[in-house]
Amino acid sequence: MTLSDDTHVADRFLGGKLLIATPMIGDPRFDRSVILMCDHSDEHAMGIIINKPVSGLRLPELFDQLGIETDITAPDRAVLLGGPVERDRGFVLHSNDFAADGSTLPVSEGIGLTATKDILEAIASDHPPRRSVLALGYAGWGPGQLEDELTANAWLVADPDEALIFSDTNDDKWEKALAIIGISPEHLSSLSGHA
Repeated sequence: MTLSDDTHVADRFLGGKLLIATPMIGDPRFDRSVILMCDHSDEHAMGIIINKPVSGLRLPELFDQLGIETDITAPDRAVLLGGPVERDRGFVLHSNDFAADGSTLPVSEGIGLTATKDILEAIASDHPPRRSVLALGYAGWGPGQLEDELTANAWLVADPDEALIFSDTNDDKWEKALAIIGISPEHLSSLSGHA
């Protein structure tokens, strides 16, 4: 089964957008973070940080730890720290050529989120999704919390970029996300501290 592009719900607030942390973020856990927003409503918001690798943990090691049998050699990719909530739980962002019935959330055009073992088994198979990235944990906000942070200029919003989201190079994702909206890091730094 594949995830259809028309299953994306356009009226989910910031669902499917990128959040880019500014110097006003005030929380070291999110310093220079880029987050793909997976869901956003009046009640909550949820996203995955896409540029913070877990130190010393690669996908093959995680598969070994979880006892995932692989038909192929698992791709040697970093496992990301998706956020401070439920850090012992895996979340996989992936291309829309994979979908698990009832378990895959359409995030944006061409990208889904699955948090069940199905996606790990698919990545370890002969027919993996075209693109994927695994993160432990997620970033979450309660009612109105994200809106307050946006009002305080803690985040900038950009359209999603599949190449950026699935890139193996995490060191420059923040700068590249800023470039999507035409902002240089130097310009952003000079604006911090000015009301």
